[in-house]
Amino acid sequence: MRVVTLLPSATEIVYALGVEPVGVSHECDYPPAAREQPSVNRSRVDPEASSSEIDEQVAEAEDGDGVYAVDREALAAVDPDVIVTQGVCDVCAVDHVLVEAAVAELGLDAEVLTLDVHSLEDLFESAHRVGAAVDRDERATELVATLRERVAAVETTAARASETPSVAVLDWLDPVMVAGHWVPEMVELAGGAYGMAERGAHSRPREWAEVTAYDPDVLVAAPCGFDIDQTRENLADLTERPGFDDLRAVREGQAYVVDGHHYVNRSGPRLVDTLEYLAALCHPDLFDAPPRDAVVELAPLRA
Repeated sequence: MRVVTLLPSATEIVYALGVEPVGVSHECDYPPAAREQPSVNRSRVDPEASSSEIDEQVAEAEDGDGVYAVDREALAAVDPDVIVTQGVCDVCAVDHVLVEAAVAELGLDAEVLTLDVHSLEDLFESAHRVGAAVDRDERATELVATLRERVAAVETTAARASETPSVAVLDWLDPVMVAGHWVPEMVELAGGAYGMAERGAHSRPREWAEVTAYDPDVLVAAPCGFDIDQTRENLADLTERPGFDDLRAVREGQAYVVDGHHYVNRSGPRLVDTLEYLAALCHPDLFDAPPRDAVVELAPLRA
């Protein structure tokens, strides 16, 4: 079975099912073996630019030929049986419409499997769908069972908490965007309250005044596509906003930076890791502290 995965979360699912893809997206970097596979797409946006510059480049790309392009020559060379893509966000990964057009143009005999994840349940369903497509049904069942057990353990432990802190997760800094999709659900499972977006809602730009009015107990900066180092480089987009230091989360040392590239915004198996990290931020007395390469306090990064 020759499988191409065009988004990092799908790559992680495929590897978790015991299948090594023959082609991946330019962003696929986990597990480390994924970095060795040929890339079959490219981005028209500079991932190393600042938050505001990336936002401008994305807007220009969307008005033009799109954020991503399929490398038809590379795709034809790997000759896949199955191509896994997505329909969640045109900015996050190559859209299924572009993939289907490339498959038709090249005359490939390949199934295009489109994932559309907005919740943990969608993630579990996606794992089953990918498992069926790559002949790994049993592995998919085992994977989903393990993930469900971990989710249940978090929910059970969080239920013992005496308080429910309000939480805001930002998945972009300039403009400020409040994370949607699976994030509201995960915060609630982790024992927090998420008052700025409903479960399954799309992430969207917000006025900074909305964040200051909400004044969360816990603030998480996890820009999409940014690891902790890149977030630090762009942190002034958040910390220099008026009233930032007056936020309750900042005053009480409950403001954090989370690796949005590998965790919060990647809808693969490590969303459950993200859930466990959020639970630790909401209730540090009930959960083990998250690893330093995934979550750090925001205050030291400003120094």
